[in-house]
Amino acid sequence: MKTIFVVDDNNVNLLAADEALSKHYKVFTLPSAANLFELIEDVRPDLILLDILMPEMDGFETLKILKTNGRFLDIPVIFLTSRNDAGTESQGFDMGAVDFISKPFSKPVLLNRIKTHLEIENVIHERTDSLKRLKNGIVTVLANMVERRDNMTGSHIERTTKYIRILLGKMLEKEIYFKEIRQWNMETIISSVRLHDIGKIAISDLLLNKQGPLTNEEFEIMKTHTIEGENIIQDIINESGDGYFLQHAKLFAGFHHERWDGTGYPRGLKGMDIPLQGRVMAIVDVYDALVSDRPYKKAFTHERAMEIIKEGNDSHFDPRIVDVFLECENEVKMVLLNEN
Repeated sequence: MKTIFVVDDNNVNLLAADEALSKHYKVFTLPSAANLFELIEDVRPDLILLDILMPEMDGFETLKILKTNGRFLDIPVIFLTSRNDAGTESQGFDMGAVDFISKPFSKPVLLNRIKTHLEIENVIHERTDSLKRLKNGIVTVLANMVERRDNMTGSHIERTTKYIRILLGKMLEKEIYFKEIRQWNMETIISSVRLHDIGKIAISDLLLNKQGPLTNEEFEIMKTHTIEGENIIQDIINESGDGYFLQHAKLFAGFHHERWDGTGYPRGLKGMDIPLQGRVMAIVDVYDALVSDRPYKKAFTHERAMEIIKEGNDSHFDPRIVDVFLECENEVKMVLLNEN
């Protein structure tokens, strides 16, 4: 059974909506936007009926927040309103509302509009799922192209993607940078991680696969893979218009070699000036490099790698994220063992 949220500060309207819809849908009647945002953390609606004129937070402000949150932006919202002027409707549609229903509403009109939009949403979800599979397939191919050229990194992309999933999950659980992470669409974020080294496409095969340590000059060239990655992803954004998924990928690519103390590259950013995506990626990227064979070293043990991560606390890495990563030790070790 589909779930409908009805948000209105008028109890008469809430009772009327519940009476009209409860035989057909699972209905939650909510007297304010604050109640909506509290419930939506635990219950995901298939559609929201939203009053415009409400105290404290009106419908427009509520819709704006919903549409800037990666977890909720695809939930269809229908405005309930006694205002039917063109300006109100134009503003609502521009912000992402799918329809308007005038108050007082009739039961047949309410049921018919909701049925129509839920059917449309089913079609959209099917097509969206298909596009997601296509996008994930393209991302996987691009990531594999990089990994095939860089023979030294093994299954680095696959492992770091798994580590990120573990780390972000634990950060949500511990409420570390919670306000920012909870707005992310987690599956989209995790998929975008796979492009963090896409800039290595622009690096010579001779350099990527050099047996032995890089010279200072060669290392300077290697460092450019961060900026090259940003540029490649920006070119894709310009061509495709995909802002949400690829903007995250761009941040992972451009900032995963920055250091908490400002000694990283390419920009030498320090502390909270480094985007959260870069600060998270830095830890899992270094951990995987430590436990992997490289031309200039043998793989460290998991235990030694965790010690090095801990030593980098407050210098290389964000200390709050280091603390969480250390709590993930057993899960991270299991990924490593399963890969070997």
